[in-house]
Amino acid sequence: MKNVTHWIGGGPVEGSGRTSEIFNPATGEVAGRVHLASVDEVDAAVAAAVAAWPAWRDASLVKRSQVLFRFRELMYAHRDELAALISAEHGKVHSDALGEVARGLEVVEFACGIPHLLKGGFSEGVSTRVDSYSIRQPLGVVAGITPFNFPVMVPMWMFPIAIAAGNAFILKPSEKDPSASLLMARLWKEAGLPDGVFGVVQGDKTAVDRLLEHPDVRAVSFVGSTPIARYVYETGTRHGKRVQALGGAKNHMLVLPDADLDLVADAAVSAGFGSAGERCMAISVVLAVDPVGDELVDRIVSRVAELTIGPGDDPRSEMGPLVTEAHRDKVVSYLDLGVAEGAKLVVDGRRTPVLGGGAASQAPGFWLGPTVLDHVPAGSRVHTEEIFGPVLAIVRVSSYEEGLELINSGEYGNGTAVFTNDGGAARRFQNEVEVGMIGINVPIPVPMAFYSFGGWKSSLFGDTHVHGTEGVHFYTRGKVVTSRWLDPSHGGVNLGFPTNG
Repeated sequence: MKNVTHWIGGGPVEGSGRTSEIFNPATGEVAGRVHLASVDEVDAAVAAAVAAWPAWRDASLVKRSQVLFRFRELMYAHRDELAALISAEHGKVHSDALGEVARGLEVVEFACGIPHLLKGGFSEGVSTRVDSYSIRQPLGVVAGITPFNFPVMVPMWMFPIAIAAGNAFILKPSEKDPSASLLMARLWKEAGLPDGVFGVVQGDKTAVDRLLEHPDVRAVSFVGSTPIARYVYETGTRHGKRVQALGGAKNHMLVLPDADLDLVADAAVSAGFGSAGERCMAISVVLAVDPVGDELVDRIVSRVAELTIGPGDDPRSEMGPLVTEAHRDKVVSYLDLGVAEGAKLVVDGRRTPVLGGGAASQAPGFWLGPTVLDHVPAGSRVHTEEIFGPVLAIVRVSSYEEGLELINSGEYGNGTAVFTNDGGAARRFQNEVEVGMIGINVPIPVPMAFYSFGGWKSSLFGDTHVHGTEGVHFYTRGKVVTSRWLDPSHGGVNLGFPTNG
């Protein structure tokens, strides 16, 4: 049985107190234990980072970039091992886990260009023999608090840029799937990162609260549910920290009558049920504009019937289990709720067969197959609440305008998509929709690493999105320097008020 520790000062450190169980979601069995950090253990990690930071801050940009390149190569070489850890503890299938590692590596590759990303500006001769220039400098010790659904990719949205910019970084991963964090820590060490610059504290609210309160932690990045994102933002900023907190989502796909329905059905199934719907960019609501609803639902249902559900390490599996029993039960509760609210349950994921285990409701492990609810009433709980599982809601609307209003009146503004063959309609949608990331005939509009990720409204607390240029700015702060170097022919003392001339 595995024993997952902290990583402090360049090596593994056993916890001194509480532990939590790690489960195999495909079987429901306990696979190991993870240590939960106390306040003292968080303080030790911060102290190690504080001690290591000055030398790393003063390392040349070329040196930092070289370490990032080596880390990238090591991550690529160990991608199958990382994917296996993700599958074993989160449950997603191996191919999906490999995709997660690949998307995270894109941010590492972006961060490898840190010498260019930190270039400032220079203005010569702003006054007589006076020059002005801008520079960006690291903050110090920063922290990332990351969710269970992407135990590799989401941390890599944060720490490559933070470290490349000259900060020390402390990761607090989810206690549900913590093992990948230690492998990444070992790879950082092997890449030549000085001890203490990257640390891992496993834990729960105790660790989170200490990171948010610790006076030596300058900034905190968070991804998770909206209630916790709000808490992290309010608590961190109250303690004087820079905070970016990404919250929940309820992503809608607006399907116009001229759309290619085969393309739409493929996209809805892929975006709704990949990673068992446990991702903030999942499409969870399809807004079908009359008269395409019936035909579209038929095509979605036919595709769902062909999906194979099974353990993440079985190459036949296309979708795995949910992460915990409690989460599975919460998601399942929305099926009966949807029917009670007036929806039609056209695909019941509790009846989906699981490879080697019978129906999902009877198989060992935390299973729920792809579920489709049609004629979901607009404004119902199934329509508006984040379910975070393989439940696709079909809401019928009469027009583009009605669909747009449903999206814009929602609590969240993370991602959305429109499917149409009308360029004018697509352009109107991207202009009018109040959402941070938009796909046009693209169901999951996750930006490339050189753009920034983040939504609007209750999907983001703070002013800065993750990775891309906004990520560089979040982990650095600007200085403007005005300098004058006098030549030997200066005119002596002048007590007049300085003016630009």
